[in-house]
Amino acid sequence: MSWDDDAFGDGRRVPGARAAPREIALRIAGGLGLVAAVVALVVGVVSTVTFWGVATNPEGFAALSASGQGAPVPPLSGSADAGNVGADSADRSTGDPSSATGSGVSPLVEPELPTPPAVDADWIAESAAATGIPERALSAYALAHVAVAEEEPRCGLDWTTIAAIGAVESRHGGHGGATLADSGLVTPEILGPALDGDGVAAIHDTDDGLLDGDRTWDRAVGPMQFIPSTWEQWGTDADGDGIADPHDIDDAANAAARYLCASGPMTTPDGWREAVFSYNHDDAYVDKVATIANGYLAALG
Repeated sequence: MSWDDDAFGDGRRVPGARAAPREIALRIAGGLGLVAAVVALVVGVVSTVTFWGVATNPEGFAALSASGQGAPVPPLSGSADAGNVGADSADRSTGDPSSATGSGVSPLVEPELPTPPAVDADWIAESAAATGIPERALSAYALAHVAVAEEEPRCGLDWTTIAAIGAVESRHGGHGGATLADSGLVTPEILGPALDGDGVAAIHDTDDGLLDGDRTWDRAVGPMQFIPSTWEQWGTDADGDGIADPHDIDDAANAAARYLCASGPMTTPDGWREAVFSYNHDDAYVDKVATIANGYLAALG
C-alpha cells in the first residue's frame, strides 16, 4: 500500500506520528468516499452483467427449443413419408456454376426426385393466423422441420427458429416489396449489399454472378440470405422440382436447417446459440432470433 503523497513530502508516514484532527477528518471522508465508489462500481457491474448477459452468456437466453420446450414436428397431410424431404440432401449441391441453365441456378444431377410431403393445411392456416407468418413461408419452414427431424433427430431444431431467421433475414420473403409466389419463388430476387469490405466482410465473386448477378463481389441471396459459396455447399432441392434455388423458400429453408444442425445439437442454450451464431456472427442477431422464435411459440398457446 502506498501512502498519500500529501501526508509528507517524501510520500511516507513517520512511524509513531500522530495525525492532526483535520487530517483524521479528511481520512474518514476519504474512506467513506472510497466505500461509496466501491458500492457504485459493484452496482454498475451487476447492472452491466444483467443488461448484457442476454447477449453474451450462452446459458442465459435462447429459443425454448434449446430446453426441450420447442414446437413439435408439424403434422403431415395424407400418408406422405416425412423422410422423403431432403432424404439425400447431404449429397446434393448446385455443382459447378459453369453448368448453369438460363434460370440462374444449377440443375441437380438426379433426373427423378421423390415428391416431398405436404404439411396439414389446417395446421398451416391456424399456425399462420396465430403467428402472423405468411402461410406459404410457414409451409416451407414446417417442411424443413420435418426434414431435419428425419435426417438429424439429435439436432433438436424446430420450425420456430427457422421462421425467426426468415423473419430477420427477409421478412419471410417480403423484404423491399418482394412477393412470395405459390411456387415458393421470391420476386423480385432479394439481394444483399455487395460484400466489398465497406462495413461488411470482403468476399470476392465466387459464382461468376450466377446467383447474385455480381461478378465482382458476392452478395447474400434469397429469403434466407445465403452467400453463393455457402449455397454451393448446402444448397438442396427441397420441393422436388429438380433445381436447388436459394431464391425458392422451400429450398432455402431446408438448406438453412441443415446448415444450422451442422454445428451440432441445438438442444442446449449453448448449442442453440452457437448454431445461430454460425449463421450470423453477431450476438445481437442471436438474441433477436431467440426473441422472435419464442414469440412464435408463445403465440401458439
